[in-house]
Amino acid sequence: MGQGRGDAPDKGTLTRMTKAELIAAMAAGADISRDQAKLALDAFTDGVSGALKSGQDVRIVGFGSFVVVDRKAGVARNPQTGQTISRAASRTARFRPGEGLKSVLNG
Repeated sequence: MGQGRGDAPDKGTLTRMTKAELIAAMAAGADISRDQAKLALDAFTDGVSGALKSGQDVRIVGFGSFVVVDRKAGVARNPQTGQTISRAASRTARFRPGEGLKSVLNG
């Protein structure tokens, strides 16, 4: 797949799992229908989103944590024009992998 904004440098073939592929994998792994897997995934993402919106971190032991990060207002620069622009303060979410996920990724 092609590289978009924020992608890591090409290290061979980069692949991505789509939402539909994740739903299919969840359905097969849990022996449930795709509709049930979609409902489960939607409930998960809604639950995580709601918790983050209210300022709570979501920690899944062995997998990782979704955390809220407050970004201060600041100054940014348009790379094409060099023009300085103000950036408003904002909240964003980050994922921090847990030890179990790190172990899976690193063999």
